[in-house]
Order: sequence, then structure tokens, then C-alpha cells
Amino acid sequence: MSLEITAPNQQDRSVRDAIVKGVKCRCPKCGEGKMFDKWLKVTPTCSNCGEELYHERAQDFPPYITITIVGHIVVTLLLVVEANFELSMNTHLMIWIPLAFVLSLLMMQPVKGGVVGMQWALRMFGFDGNGDHE
Repeated sequence: MSLEITAPNQQDRSVRDAIVKGVKCRCPKCGEGKMFDKWLKVTPTCSNCGEELYHERAQDFPPYITITIVGHIVVTLLLVVEANFELSMNTHLMIWIPLAFVLSLLMMQPVKGGVVGMQWALRMFGFDGNGDHE
């Protein structure tokens, strides 16, 4: 016997659309309001539609995604450069460490926005409308 609990009048939320809106650092519901107050601080409510966003629990997931993406980019470029050019170790260090650092900083906010959008679309934690869940 399975028990499925659903709230009445819950409309479907597109995971893809919510993630895309989140990557653009916009509210996953309306796509207009800003998602972040500060660099990685999610705004408690959307300034446009009033959707509560304080339920998010992204925590360590965005850094893991960012590290994976940046690692693939940097290692691929490193292998291409190494195969075609003869560079000293100091030159490699001056190229790849700053590149990895800058890419990580640039990608962290959109990745976190996408994770929050996914949580909203899947009604995770308090996004289901039944209160704040840990």
C-alpha cells in the first residue's frame, strides 16, 4: 500500500524553466525578481511576485557542481595547451591557477541559482507550501 500526499490545487512546476531562471539569478517562479541580496545570499522573498525563497538549502551542492565544471574546463584546456606548446611550469601556474579561481567565482552564483530553482520546482524543503522543513 502506498501513500501519496499532495496539496490541493498545486500546479506543476517546470524543473527546466526553474533552473534556467535560477541560472539567470532570477526568481524561479516569475523570472523577474532578483534571487540574491548579496553575492551568494538568497533574498528571503521575491521583490516582484512575493514568492518565499528563504526555504533554500543549497549548502555544499553548488560548490561541488562548480568544481566539477571548472575542473573539466581547466583540465581540457591544460591538455590542449600542453599538447601544442612547450611552456615552463611557472607559466602553467600563472595561467591555470588564476583561470580556475576566476571561473569558480563567476560560476558560483548562477550555479547556486540553478540549484535553488531546482529545489523550488521539485517542492523540496519548505517550497511545498506546507511550512519550513529541515
